[in-house]
Amino acid sequence: MDERIYDRIGNDYSRHRRADTRIVDFIVRLLDLPQSSIIADIGAGTGNYSVALSEHGYNIKAVEPSATMRKQAQPGGTIEWVEGFAEEIPLRNNSVDGVMCILSIHHFNSLAKAAKEMARICADGPIVIFTFDPRQIQRPWIAEYFPGIWDAAAPLFPPLSDVENLLAESTNRKVDSYIFELPHDLHDLFLAAGWRRPELYLDPAVRSCMSGFALADQDEVIDGIRRLQHDLESGAWDKKHGYLRNTDYFDSGYRFICAKMESFS
Repeated sequence: MDERIYDRIGNDYSRHRRADTRIVDFIVRLLDLPQSSIIADIGAGTGNYSVALSEHGYNIKAVEPSATMRKQAQPGGTIEWVEGFAEEIPLRNNSVDGVMCILSIHHFNSLAKAAKEMARICADGPIVIFTFDPRQIQRPWIAEYFPGIWDAAAPLFPPLSDVENLLAESTNRKVDSYIFELPHDLHDLFLAAGWRRPELYLDPAVRSCMSGFALADQDEVIDGIRRLQHDLESGAWDKKHGYLRNTDYFDSGYRFICAKMESFS
């Protein structure tokens, strides 16, 4: 994976990829660190979650390789931007109290190297990762319209168990994972955000901020959009999937992984 992919597709990223408060609350709960702690945000993107965590009183080191993403960053007094890659984080040993990584590990060239780097800069603090594993759920409706995008997700996102084992080995921490059911009104419009709002995918600006769509075969995307629009207009989508309109939360395969040092009483 090209680490600078968002130099090409991220020009309007901050408009549709806003931090969701429920994801933020989950991160804060898992970090379980006092205010003023220093948190490294690895693969920070435009800093949407860096800003949100800074508003909770944390000092953030936002590490991001893409200049396109960094230039969209909101200014923040407790955020320091650092140009760098996850496999070679330009921060000193044991210089942060915690690490977070939000929907970024699938863009790393080496998760093993990145995990060791996270452990290096954070000697004994928590490491919180938010990721996706398509193997955790049944094939969703979006795969009916964009099968190539869904099929590409499995080789792109490592299995949850592999990530857990690698983190445990690389960081010498106890690792736990947690299901995060997506709310129907999610503000961060990543790939599965429209599980109850299929109309979202008809908007090219929204799709352009989803790497799955940006990297997909565009002929397939055009065909899928055409079929989805037809099924929405004809009522075929609602006839088959309309039960989702009355569902508030849905397990779309997104998971939090938290690596922490075991405490002994």
